[in-house]
Amino acid sequence: MSNPNLIWNKEFETMPREELRKLQLQRLKQTVERAYHKVHFYKAAFDEKGVKPEDIESLDDLNKLPFTMKKDLRDNYPFGMLSEPLENIVRIHASSGTTGKPIIGAYNSNDMNAWGEAMARVYTACGATSKDVVQNAYGYGLFTGGLGFHLGAERIGATVIPAAAGMSQRQLMLMEDLGTTVLTCTPSYALSLAETMAEMGISRDRLKVKCGIFGAEPWSEGMRAQIEERWQIDAYNIFGLTELGGPGVACECAYKSEMHIWEDHFLPEIIDPNTGEQLGYGQIGELVLTGLTKEALPIIRYRTRDLTVLNAEPCACGRTHVRMDRIKGRTDDMLIIRGVNVFPSQIETAILRVPDLEPQYVIIVDREKSVLDNLEVRVEATESLWSGGEAAREAAARQVNKEFQQIVGMTASVKIVEPKSIQRSEGKAQRVIDKRSL
Repeated sequence: MSNPNLIWNKEFETMPREELRKLQLQRLKQTVERAYHKVHFYKAAFDEKGVKPEDIESLDDLNKLPFTMKKDLRDNYPFGMLSEPLENIVRIHASSGTTGKPIIGAYNSNDMNAWGEAMARVYTACGATSKDVVQNAYGYGLFTGGLGFHLGAERIGATVIPAAAGMSQRQLMLMEDLGTTVLTCTPSYALSLAETMAEMGISRDRLKVKCGIFGAEPWSEGMRAQIEERWQIDAYNIFGLTELGGPGVACECAYKSEMHIWEDHFLPEIIDPNTGEQLGYGQIGELVLTGLTKEALPIIRYRTRDLTVLNAEPCACGRTHVRMDRIKGRTDDMLIIRGVNVFPSQIETAILRVPDLEPQYVIIVDREKSVLDNLEVRVEATESLWSGGEAAREAAARQVNKEFQQIVGMTASVKIVEPKSIQRSEGKAQRVIDKRSL
């Protein structure tokens, strides 16, 4: 465990809840004023709902405000959501979406400062200090991950290696030669690097890595266990999204007990994804976020499509901000198989409960004769399982199916495939192939 007493900004991170709520209301009012008077989209959306900025008198009035959807951001591409002229914009990022127009993330100098603050809190919560060497293996470019993690590492005064994703053998050489102590990348790439480390015959004691901060794709507790075992490090979860500025919306602390949302910058809600009604703490629903310090591109009640639970119980680390659970799934990546709701994370959980399987898999959905949905899961065997013969592989497949049936209530066609036969990812892993929509 990293040092739980390390807190980057104690004034705000441990602020009493009542004071925090006053600050949130003050910043919410400022954000609403800015959005209404400077962004045509929000003025029209507010007017349609019959709400004015002065109607926001308490945090309970949040539900009077309209939601913002991903489609709204795409429809106003590129600069329709900006509240400032382009001459005030110092950075532009964009989402990694593969269809249609990307989502633009725009920042003025104050936004960059707030982003750096949030990411400094992330690193500190995970035990990093100015004495650390951070190897940043997230992708650099339009994707917010690489430069966001870079910004935070510089803010805490750490030494940054901007390695970017890919070239795994060089990554490991740099780790050993430069004394990397903190690794940042996607969890799937962390596993891929571990495989390369084994192939190169690099023993773990030659490396100084003590922790890793992993995000940008869903991952399970089982995958955390795999990463921590193979790397012998503490693996921490982080959450963020381009629409709210990038990584740094929330992260775990030393206790790895859910992710702290930096509530002085982001106001969270949980809603019923079907009705839009607000839900209470402890109830699973869709996460909705309002940016409280975003200036260049204000965001109000953004529907993330991520399903999670909020927890307001105090954390042992001393931080007072609400925590969010690991993402359970997404309302827009949920698979409906023969009338049953299935999330890739549930399939991953089933796989990782079975010994002698690698955490490398792909989910294929097809429709038989345009009537019945077929769910096929291909998962890699370890070398020992593969060499154990067909009977051993069939037994492992049956065990995965048994675990999956307990979790979801249905079965799948599970195929155990050869080691290293599933394509590795240097960025976000592509886990699902839905042929029904092809």
